[in-house]
Amino acid sequence: MKDWVGVGEAYSASYAALCAGTFSTMQRALGAPGGRSLLDVGAGDGRLAALWAETGWSVQACEPEESMRRVSRRERPQVDMLDAGLPDLPFADGAVDVVVANFVLNHVASPRRSAAELRRVSRGAVVATTWTLSPSWFWAEVTERARVAPFAGAKLTADEDFERTADGFARMLGDAGLERVVVTEHGWTWNADPDVLWHSVEGGVAGAGALYARLDADDRRRFRAAFERVVDERAAHGALPLEHRAAVAVSPFS
Repeated sequence: MKDWVGVGEAYSASYAALCAGTFSTMQRALGAPGGRSLLDVGAGDGRLAALWAETGWSVQACEPEESMRRVSRRERPQVDMLDAGLPDLPFADGAVDVVVANFVLNHVASPRRSAAELRRVSRGAVVATTWTLSPSWFWAEVTERARVAPFAGAKLTADEDFERTADGFARMLGDAGLERVVVTEHGWTWNADPDVLWHSVEGGVAGAGALYARLDADDRRRFRAAFERVVDERAAHGALPLEHRAAVAVSPFS
């Protein structure tokens, strides 16, 4: 877990494109909108909320981080973005037909309570995702080559944590009261622009950004040099092909 305060611009320019990689899988799971309403919880820069709206859903979105909402208001003014987040949402029971939370439950202090809140406000399906192979694998290699201590952020307590696998995600959601949960694993390659990826680090995004912010000048130079070595080894046609996997969970209509 890490603090996402103030990273909206850097996130939107980098990892928002990666996180959107689950959209097609979620869309297939939900089918045609058919006049249904959808709430996107933890909507970040509004990218997915805008996609849901473009495909015919009646969309609301909520995001607790001001810098994310600011980007959404500027880039996607059509998105109805509220200042709200888990574990307590300002919506009545069964307020919307569908609730989605893309890479959100892996960033909250109480995943089960938060998942139960998603179920509370949906009168139909809940769709949630989490990483099973996250961007951290790439940064772990850079960190090791730079010979710096890895980032150690706040961890969930043993009773709150869950196994970061498809089965582990399903068990956690079941613990939260979601029924008939079906989890599939979706893998894809993010062809990242190295300059954009480095911008995310300097902008404080995710664990790599938090680590870089704490390094002294010498360690930062080593970290940048290690990053450039890895890029030289892995890049193809100017991009970094980075493999990722996510568990996509659907708790269907009651």
